[in-house]
Amino acid sequence: MELGGRRGRGSALGPASATPVLRQERGPGAGKPGSAGARRFLLCLYLVGFLDLFGVSMVVPLLSLHVKSLGASPIVAGIVGSSYGILQLFSSTLVGCWSDVVGRQSSLLLCILLSALGYLLLGAATNVFLFALARVPAGIFKHTLSISRALLSDLVAEKERPLVLGRFNTASSVGFILGPMVGGYLTELDGGFYLTAFICFSVFMLNAGLVWLVPWRETKRDSAQQGVQIVKTRVPAVKTDCGVQDAATTGGAMAGETTPPPPWVQVAWALRDMKSLVFSEMWDLFLVRFLMAVAVMLYYSNFVLALEERFGVRPRTTGYLISYSSALGALAGFALGPILQLYQHNAHAVLLRSSALTCALLGLHASARTVGVVVFCSTLLAFSTAIGRTCITDLQLTVGGAQASGTVIGVGQSVTAVGRIVAPLLSGVAQVVSPCGPPSLGAALALAAIFVMSLHKPRCSSGESDKLKTE
Repeated sequence: MELGGRRGRGSALGPASATPVLRQERGPGAGKPGSAGARRFLLCLYLVGFLDLFGVSMVVPLLSLHVKSLGASPIVAGIVGSSYGILQLFSSTLVGCWSDVVGRQSSLLLCILLSALGYLLLGAATNVFLFALARVPAGIFKHTLSISRALLSDLVAEKERPLVLGRFNTASSVGFILGPMVGGYLTELDGGFYLTAFICFSVFMLNAGLVWLVPWRETKRDSAQQGVQIVKTRVPAVKTDCGVQDAATTGGAMAGETTPPPPWVQVAWALRDMKSLVFSEMWDLFLVRFLMAVAVMLYYSNFVLALEERFGVRPRTTGYLISYSSALGALAGFALGPILQLYQHNAHAVLLRSSALTCALLGLHASARTVGVVVFCSTLLAFSTAIGRTCITDLQLTVGGAQASGTVIGVGQSVTAVGRIVAPLLSGVAQVVSPCGPPSLGAALALAAIFVMSLHKPRCSSGESDKLKTE
């Protein structure tokens, strides 16, 4: 595993131009491929991802039942439930940009601690108002996975990034599979929800301790130095088809001699420049992300109801099928490496083919006549969607630049959050037409995403990108 020695292409953002910054403190054996310190650091991050979703998935399935037990009406329960997604929508980009400015370690640690506070308050809530208030800290700061992915992007070579992100997603998915089992068992005890929330808080505190004790010295990211670097390199950057040209100016040279502005000013600069980057260079990637996210969510939104209406499958059996698909999705991270090698690390080609497979499977699921066909579609969809999510994230980081990885991932999470809001509305309308309506609409949206990808080819081949990273 190659860490630190090779950086991604310079970002098109003003605050972080093409000047490479060495994030690694070189020690004996550090940064060399396969070094023990590098492997230990990656394993710690995988464990962070596992514990994060393990703790959350213990509590989340129980929230709707608990808020109703507090006396909330269905409408109030729906509003409280949607508040988390709305907060995530607006906070994802801000927290990601903030992590670019102040550094990954401090931002990751603070997000974990404040999220832990939210789940502790959730366990102590005795009425609907306190319950809704307890969702605010987690809604704003629960971005552990996004910051961890940005950190992985900072550290690994571009060719290895999809593989590492796939393994990270696998570790997180395993936590998401095991969490509901533990939470379901605990909730049957006296005061089960409060006990589950407290255990979730304890898991988050354990995660915070892990982040604090992680061997950051192997891949040290000096926050203060990063902030100075952002100011020093605030010069206009113009992206060509396969490269970045910096327009060095006298003002840019003088900026290195001034005192760096406060972090909030740097965040404002980065958000302003990210806005122009999204609309000029990355709009197609975010459009594809949105279309594919809504397509997959439409498939899952009425999965239980559709199987019951079309085939008479009981919800318990459907739950087993969902767990089976989740387990396969977790294993997809191990299949990503061989697939990328087959396509010579061309993430765009893999994304195009995985999206085409997803589109075909959604259409087949909509027209299925037997449960066996549904199981077949669910099996392959678990792989195609997991691989597609990793590839779209990798393409965003390739185009957006390594030094703005937190902001890029944050914008991507905001786009997905919009999809979570839109998908239930579209699903309800399509469900009125037919039980097969949501997956059919999902297939149509996936086809539109394939059309967008076909029109907008990747800006650089993998070989050219690697050449840029070595310059």
